[in-house]
Amino acid sequence: MNRQTERVIKLAGLPRDFEREPAGGATMFDRWLLRLLVAPLKQPPFAVALWDGTEEPGSRRAPLARVRILDRGALLRLLVNPLLHFGDMYSAGRVEVDGDLRACLEAITAAIVEGRRERESLWWRIWRDQAPRSTKPHAARDNIHHHYDLGNAFYRLWLDREAMQYTCAYYPEEPLSLEQAQRAKMDLVCRKLRLRPGQRVVEAGCGWGGFALHMARHYGVSVRAFNISREQVRHAREWARASRLDDRVEFVEDDYRNIRGEYDAFVSIGMLEHVGVSHYRELGAVIDRCLGPRGLGLLHSIGRNQPGNMNAWIERRIFPGAYPPSLREMMGVFEPFAFSILDVENLRLHYVRTLEDWSERFETETDRLRVLYDEAFVRAWRLYLAGSIAAFAAGSLQLFQVLFARERNDAIPRSRRDIYT
Repeated sequence: MNRQTERVIKLAGLPRDFEREPAGGATMFDRWLLRLLVAPLKQPPFAVALWDGTEEPGSRRAPLARVRILDRGALLRLLVNPLLHFGDMYSAGRVEVDGDLRACLEAITAAIVEGRRERESLWWRIWRDQAPRSTKPHAARDNIHHHYDLGNAFYRLWLDREAMQYTCAYYPEEPLSLEQAQRAKMDLVCRKLRLRPGQRVVEAGCGWGGFALHMARHYGVSVRAFNISREQVRHAREWARASRLDDRVEFVEDDYRNIRGEYDAFVSIGMLEHVGVSHYRELGAVIDRCLGPRGLGLLHSIGRNQPGNMNAWIERRIFPGAYPPSLREMMGVFEPFAFSILDVENLRLHYVRTLEDWSERFETETDRLRVLYDEAFVRAWRLYLAGSIAAFAAGSLQLFQVLFARERNDAIPRSRRDIYT
């Protein structure tokens, strides 16, 4: 039991073993706690029920889903910090959602955004998201290891089969498979960078190497790609050798801060979320020393319309150290070095579709995943994917692509027509 839970028990005048008492029938006090939990959500379009069936209905409409709290300890934890403990209790099977999980999470996300904006309830000041962990070099490896080194076999089950892209795909037309949409995303980035044969590209945070190999194979460039995930770099190197591209693509197991040399393009897809705002100037300095005078750069990152921390449960259990920046915060990379912003595109709805494809594939592999891991792991990742869909669908999260160049780089086409043809 953590200190915050102990304080709530003490303030409420409850016995210390309250959380461990057998649930039994819900008491009047349990029902009062339930109303206290639901009230800040302002009549949500789902119902919340206790272990004995006692229910706190949301709106008067038929509920989208029913959240069932299965024991008294889970109820108390949700009251203390639902942003953290909802995920823990769901993963442990102590909270169930009957009905549409995504719709339920989207309603919760929208209620949280609205509640924080209006600041009407004391609870929104208490229920705070987790501040991100350190992203200094010694901590960054641990953060990345926690998420990306779960095993290549795990990600191979539900990412695209061709390039293993664990970032937003691009769906310019219907219908497109996940594989086609990931190819379209990679080609879109290459067109924005206007890659030409013979150029040198540096990539910061290269995942399993699929994009670096795509650039070399289809655009004739040489690539130096940096990553601190041991599992991903090992896979990328084997893939490069098997593809006979290891003479043009080098995968370096090292921190982005150690990039050296001069390049025609700098690209980072899905790494900025792990850098941390306090290190944006460091990243800008890296780009400043390695981008040639006529070079182009692109950052592709999850972001927000306003500054705010990652969901507490996701930051602690899934993505330690993660922080999605606002566009104003992203300027901390560019402004100190006078980089010119050429193009900003928001692919939020494309990420909704990407996550839907991932989630669908994930669900077809749950039996195998239970063997590799366990039921709690499967439930946690189901919740993470559904919650991510909800956050992007509700507009709580965005996906920014920012194209930039040196301030005196005049070798830039007057039109962006070629990017989208």
